[in-house]
Amino acid sequence: MVEDLASFAVGIFIWTFLEYLIHGWLSHTFRTFATPLHAVHHRDAHAVFAVRAWIPIAVVYAILALLFRWTSSVIMFSGVLAGFAIYEAVHYRIHFRRPRGLVEDYLRSRHLVHHEHYANRCFGVTSAFWDLAFGTEPMDGAMTTLCESMRSRAPLTGPTNAYKLKDWFRAFR
Repeated sequence: MVEDLASFAVGIFIWTFLEYLIHGWLSHTFRTFATPLHAVHHRDAHAVFAVRAWIPIAVVYAILALLFRWTSSVIMFSGVLAGFAIYEAVHYRIHFRRPRGLVEDYLRSRHLVHHEHYANRCFGVTSAFWDLAFGTEPMDGAMTTLCESMRSRAPLTGPTNAYKLKDWFRAFR
């Protein structure tokens, strides 16, 4: 039981690094397949969901679970998926809802700083850990001032890109 919880927690931690890697390195730092896909979100923040990633990830998860049963690696991958789901929910709330509490306020402010002031900084959406580790967090004084200025930003209104999920599900009818 403790080993399972540890495996799950490690999976969530791995997700935070994958989030930083995908958002920072693959979407901003280097020109890759992810760059134009992510550019859509910077042009239109309504496109918040990684819609096309959900189905392949679910298929890989199902295959792993069938092949390896409930082993530590599958539990760890479950943690990675939970991290991804948390990321999707947090990213949605950042753009479309007012923050509830200090943590959401902090995450929202720093992500809006990324969008409006430092496109090549603040890559972590659910955590600043890897930005601090790799030096992509703006200097404290500047960051504090910018975060304060973001707090008054109203959330977006209107639809997200979640409606595109229906196209995926049509294929399985």
